[in-house]
Amino acid sequence: MTKGWRRGEGWGWIWGDDDQVGALNAVTQESMLASLATVQAGRVYDLGVTVDRGSYLSRFHVHTEVLSFRTAEGLQREFEHAGTPTGGVSFNTSVVVISDHAGSQIDGLCHATYGDDHHWYNGYRSGDARGDFGTTRARVSDMPPVILTAVLIDVAGHLGRDSLDAGFGIGPDLLEAALASQETQIVPCEAVFVRTGTLRHWGEAGHDHDAIGAPDTAGLTLEGARWLVEEQGAILVGSDTSTVEVMPPVDGDNASPVHKYLLVDQGVHMAELHNLEELAREGVFRFCYVALTPKILGTTGGFALRPIAIV
Repeated sequence: MTKGWRRGEGWGWIWGDDDQVGALNAVTQESMLASLATVQAGRVYDLGVTVDRGSYLSRFHVHTEVLSFRTAEGLQREFEHAGTPTGGVSFNTSVVVISDHAGSQIDGLCHATYGDDHHWYNGYRSGDARGDFGTTRARVSDMPPVILTAVLIDVAGHLGRDSLDAGFGIGPDLLEAALASQETQIVPCEAVFVRTGTLRHWGEAGHDHDAIGAPDTAGLTLEGARWLVEEQGAILVGSDTSTVEVMPPVDGDNASPVHKYLLVDQGVHMAELHNLEELAREGVFRFCYVALTPKILGTTGGFALRPIAIV
């Protein structure tokens, strides 16, 4: 029996008043060893996307800028002006301005809030757990390294489409049908990734916003997310889109029902903009998923991530 998960209920606020990790508490040394033991071929699939200042990104997030902080020429001149010999050695360094939700990323449990008190997972509230330099509870920096067995549900492939239409909602029936066609099952405490085909349009760095924007609004309905968590035991839910959920929503009573349900109610992290194209082409539906999020205090998303699938 999976620690902490109850069929028909999912995970939830069950790990204690001070918990900041959510469903990932169920990951154990034994489960990580089991995930790593599934690796047979030693093949690594890069699930991360490359980003720059022109990459596709939700309008709610700041775009990426890479600025020269020190250049080899400028630094050399400074040393020469100070009379300090360098023997020809100099350095380039940069300042990076980036959203903590840019590129492939994992939403921290502090990302989505709900209600007039703006509370997030485990009852932490903006008035108590947020300052001028970020949130202080259930941050991405509080996440452990993620090593999970994962399942790919290739919805676009199951329907025979390159990518799904704008606003296409993915519910339980379609998830079940796609899994059956793949002859794949989900075991409780596994990560689940849903492919819409959005990232076949990414190219080098996601500059074709028009091509990406339409399928990027396809995704899970609230009922689809509930089925994955409450009936299948998903411990992390991800997709190849920037929101995972269908936009605009087709069920629920708020503007982002899947975010509210997964992050706030269930304590289930969400993985976004994961490139699932190569996995789908090669028919890889089960794999070991590894993701290490940046340890920057206060951040709400594990950004510019380079997650991998290993088989």
